[in-house]
Amino acid sequence: MNFIGALCLLLILTTLAGHLANRIGIPAVIGQIIVGIIVGPALLNWIHLDSALNLFSQIGVIILMFLGGLESNLKLLRKYLRPAIIVAIVGVIFPVIMIGAAALAYSFSPLEAAFIGVVFSATSVSISVAVLRDYQALDTKEGATILGAAVADDIIGVILLSIMISMMGTAGVKTSGAPTNLLVVFTEQIAFFGGTYLMVRWIVPYLMRIGERLLMTSSVTITSMVICLGMAWAADAVGLSGAVGAFFAGIAVAHTPYRATIENHMEPIGYAVFVPLFFVSIGLNMSLDHLGNSIVFVAVLTFLACVSKLLGCGLGALMNGFNIHSSYMIGSGMISRGEMGLITAQIGFSSGLLSGTYYSDLILVIILSTLIAPFLLKHAIRRLPDNDRANLPLDMD
Repeated sequence: MNFIGALCLLLILTTLAGHLANRIGIPAVIGQIIVGIIVGPALLNWIHLDSALNLFSQIGVIILMFLGGLESNLKLLRKYLRPAIIVAIVGVIFPVIMIGAAALAYSFSPLEAAFIGVVFSATSVSISVAVLRDYQALDTKEGATILGAAVADDIIGVILLSIMISMMGTAGVKTSGAPTNLLVVFTEQIAFFGGTYLMVRWIVPYLMRIGERLLMTSSVTITSMVICLGMAWAADAVGLSGAVGAFFAGIAVAHTPYRATIENHMEPIGYAVFVPLFFVSIGLNMSLDHLGNSIVFVAVLTFLACVSKLLGCGLGALMNGFNIHSSYMIGSGMISRGEMGLITAQIGFSSGLLSGTYYSDLILVIILSTLIAPFLLKHAIRRLPDNDRANLPLDMD
């Protein structure tokens, strides 16, 4: 099926699936992911994730995270930075130990087991952002902690992955044709966050004022899109997820007078085409070819993938004074692996750490945990005490 036909079909199906999901009380993203599973290689095999669909899905996650940053409260993010870092650290330790130990029990080598643990230490907050936006919980102390922890989690994951690749003695992740050096990566990431501070504080407000003076239709929106894509590219260039750059681009634009205009323009652009294709792409990655031979292994890892993040990040939240309900919400918001888990697993497969069979199993576990995460997060939000739920979104004034 050619790209235009596939795009048309996917937009019809994701719209209907999202509608039905909302009607029966589950997050719309679940319906969209299931569409990818049904029409993809896992079941009907009608559509495959080709380069064009993959490009649209990448733009989708960038726009989604830009909107997440646009709706975030920078005061909250600063206030809950320390808890977010602790949540991220504890939330990385638990999966590495628990899932690594399980992999050892299945006769993986210590290096392979450690790498599998690293794969599931990653968090993709894009799924959680979609659910938090649906329930107006993005601009809360729990939402701020989830977002901050996910960014810290991304940095820790990149460092761990770089260490693993170095231990293998392979070329691994490359920059400009040369093997990645951990010190170089770390230095580049520090430079990125330094540049991000300058963008938020001075550069983006200046660029947005210039954009307003341009004699072009939607010039302010175009300027914000350039900032979004540019910061996403910069984050990717230093080994971080492009979603991280897009998130900070959203924060930067949010602190200009153009926030409402940009949100009103960008949301239709993202949710009309690109964001649904991001969720569909998760389902299109799924394959059931080897499930019969490894169903127990997949079930065990899926259980541990969910429990390790729920316990680890929840414990990190409790250590910082959150109550049990807020800690459950934060732990649930960190479960999704999404594109970060898929990217990490792909790097390991390309580097020879995993065979094709085990790579397929890990992809399936990543997708299953990503499917489960929105249900748990919705349940956690609904279990907040009435006085806490009344504060969604939280008023900082």
